[in-house]
Amino acid sequence: MTASISVEFCGEWYRTDEEAELSIGREADLIVDEDNPYLHRRFLTVSRTDSLWWLSNVGSRLSATITDGTGALQAWLAPGARLPLVFDVTKVVFTAGPTTYELSVHAETPEFERSPSPEDPVGETTMGAVQLTESQKQLILALAEPMLVREGSSMSAVPTSAQAAERLGWPRTKFNRKLDNVCDKLDRIGVRGLRGGPGKLASNRRARLVEHAVFTRLVTVEDLPLLETAAEDADDEQ
Repeated sequence: MTASISVEFCGEWYRTDEEAELSIGREADLIVDEDNPYLHRRFLTVSRTDSLWWLSNVGSRLSATITDGTGALQAWLAPGARLPLVFDVTKVVFTAGPTTYELSVHAETPEFERSPSPEDPVGETTMGAVQLTESQKQLILALAEPMLVREGSSMSAVPTSAQAAERLGWPRTKFNRKLDNVCDKLDRIGVRGLRGGPGKLASNRRARLVEHAVFTRLVTVEDLPLLETAAEDADDEQ
């Protein structure tokens, strides 16, 4: 039987076999968003080489975050890089302009099968046990809320700093200062994409922060009530 792999996006399924390549992008086999000029025409490809399925980044600017679906494992797929698709389900998230996209890749015959146990570390424990203050968590939640509340693989917009600050009831200066602190903290433990170079913050750090926080479960849907707490505290201070 010919090995096959399927990609699911917004409820639509796209299947390919070992003799074909599936391209993903603005003008590709799987059209993610034909109206987004920030998205590459061909951004990702799924193909089989050397007896393995591979996800390749064939774009020139955008990167993608890859996880095994549990948040325990995470990879950063930069332009020109490729990654073997060894799990039964692989989650892929990337941001182009103001929009974040999520899709899932399903392997019919996965090369690796993870057997979780109650003692398995996941989320923030796996990624270095980063400790967040309540206000730092509220900041991340204000940015990640659209992605957390959507169902399944889809697209969502990352709020601007002004929108997130307003959601929290914070002054813009307070929001930016705390965003700097969160990005610095995660950058120090090795989270990529939050800095554009030595001493320079990445321009798309909000989107990268959301990708990392959601996939490693630094924040979850259960944390969303903290947003209301922040707004109430801000009202009390006025």
